[in-house]
Amino acid sequence: MNSNEKKKKLPWVLFVLHLSLMVSSISGVLSKKAAAEEFLSVPWMVYYAGVLLIMLLYAVVWQQILKYLPLSVAYSNKPVGLAWGMIWGAIFFQEKITWNMILGAIVIFIGIYMVVTADE
Repeated sequence: MNSNEKKKKLPWVLFVLHLSLMVSSISGVLSKKAAAEEFLSVPWMVYYAGVLLIMLLYAVVWQQILKYLPLSVAYSNKPVGLAWGMIWGAIFFQEKITWNMILGAIVIFIGIYMVVTADE
């Protein structure tokens, strides 16, 4: 695939990358839920199986994304999972999102924007 074809697919690749990062961050929710269960109980196994399934799917999608993006660009987007972790924590565990956390997420997104647009 030539560079023009890759550039045409870039918005979709970035969308899939961020969607996969959002889904992979759900593994953190399942991990925390598993931690609240008795080790090797049925609920623990279900949560743990969910974590493994999500991470397996994420690994496959990640490999496909790397066909279209430089590794540095793909990796620079991974901290988006931290922002999703804040959101999931608030939704599923009633954790409080502080102004410092919001500021940190903004800094992360600015950094991602800078890395992604540096090649343009």
